[in-house]
Parts: sequence; C-alpha cells; structure tokens
Amino acid sequence: MMNWLKTNAAAARAKMSEEMTKYRNRDFMDAVVAGCALVAAADGSVSSEEKQKMIGYMQASDELKVFKIEDVIASFSAIVGKFDFDATIGKGEALRKIAKIKGKSGADRLLVRVCCAIGASDGDFDAKERAAVVGICTELGLTPAEFDL
Repeated sequence: MMNWLKTNAAAARAKMSEEMTKYRNRDFMDAVVAGCALVAAADGSVSSEEKQKMIGYMQASDELKVFKIEDVIASFSAIVGKFDFDATIGKGEALRKIAKIKGKSGADRLLVRVCCAIGASDGDFDAKERAAVVGICTELGLTPAEFDL
C-alpha cells in the first residue's frame, strides 16, 4: 500500500510540474510560433522546410517540448490562416503574440534567433524575411544589428 501511494504521489507531482511548465511557457510557445509564421509568410509562401525547422526546434527545446506537437501545429496553422485571409491581420496577430514576451529574460533574443533560423531554413534568408525579423526586433525593443540584420 505504501509503495502504491509513493508511486502515485510521484506521478501526480510529475504531472503537476509538467502542467506548470506548460502554463509558464505558453506565451513563449505562442510567440515562437507567431514569429515563425510571420517570417515564413514574409516571402508569400510557407515552405515545408520552414515548417519542419519550426517543428524541429519545438521538439528540441527543453522549455517547449512539453507541448504536444498537435498543439504547436494548430497554433501555427491558425496564425498562417490569418495571413492567408489578410496579411495585415496576420501580421498584427503575430506581433500581438510576440509582444507578450518583450523583456522576458532572454526569451525575446532566443525568439529572434529562432526566426532567423526559420528564414534561412529554405536556403535563402531573403530581404522580405529579414525585414520581418527586423519588425520582430522592433516590437521587442531589440537592436537588429545585434543579430546581423
């Protein structure tokens, strides 16, 4: 009986810890997805390389791998859908999500680095994608030159 109680208490603690991590990092996940969508849509089309790079980052990130990949894809698809409807609406929604992490202990700089990687993932970090990342820097109050932009 005591072993059962210890095992179940440990499992409950682990589950609670995972849920707290998700809650704490939800804004960061949304910001990364929004930034990736903003950069991916900048050149007029979202390539499979850009999608795969974003998914790969989400799966490798200690802070973000707690999220189900289905949730990440759904969030990305929702933002891209807004771009498909109207580019201005999509950009506004993406920047709104990005702004939530402004000034948060390095998360803002990490977001910009991820967005640069997404822009370069198809082999061509073009001027429109760079401009999108510069816009993200501006939204976050960061200097684009810090990221060689």
